[in-house]
Amino acid sequence: MAGESTTRTAPRSGGTGTGPVGSRTGQRLSGLAVALGIVLFLGGFAWGAVIYRPYTVPTSSMTPTIDAGDRILAERVDGDEVRRGDVVVFKDTAWVSNALVVKRVVAIGGDTVSCCTKGKLTVNGKQIDEPYLPPGSLAEVTDFPTVTVPKGRLFLLGDERQGSLDSTAHLTDAASGTVSRNAVRARVDAVVWPMNGMLKTKPTGFETLGPLSAPGPLRTVVVLIVLGGVLVLGGGAYGPIAQRMGRSRPRAGSAGAH
Repeated sequence: MAGESTTRTAPRSGGTGTGPVGSRTGQRLSGLAVALGIVLFLGGFAWGAVIYRPYTVPTSSMTPTIDAGDRILAERVDGDEVRRGDVVVFKDTAWVSNALVVKRVVAIGGDTVSCCTKGKLTVNGKQIDEPYLPPGSLAEVTDFPTVTVPKGRLFLLGDERQGSLDSTAHLTDAASGTVSRNAVRARVDAVVWPMNGMLKTKPTGFETLGPLSAPGPLRTVVVLIVLGGVLVLGGGAYGPIAQRMGRSRPRAGSAGAH
């Protein structure tokens, strides 16, 4: 009819179409990513808190592996799990009354250890290469006679032999400078401040004497935390990104006939 007008509107999109904040499927995936990310992030932190303990090393006796003031992460282990070459945190009142000490295990119960043979530490008659020592330094400042390590005990040295009060400083003790395995609190895995990362596991000669310790799960813990953080950030960013993309799309207008 004359004078009559009709207005046509664009059909509305369905429930699974894209709106200003993206499709329902996208929103569900975004929420799932955030939830999974939170689980991984918090789970990684919780796992790390159970297994690892942080320590600050006050002296330079482990230079250059660990410098004075460095912050380390050490895996909680039982003393029976300690192997030659491990850097451990322990407490022995015969050494220091109320402080934790960080040193490297060079011999375990039943071993014989002495220094030096052609300038190198000798364990069970084998010369030990020690790449962790400061460049150009001696394996030991003063030679010491052969020590037979009692069962259940450890012989420990600092990587900076000149300034380290280690087993060689306690050779006249009843235990010949050795420390009980039960005194060990943890095994050092990494220097986290400054961020030097995992301790290097170069061949040292200890592997010819028996099995070495495997690295702890620190790398896996870090991967879980990082992956969780990425999922949380990525999932949380989906809404704003989808909204911005929706605004940039041309909107369908209405058409009329008169």
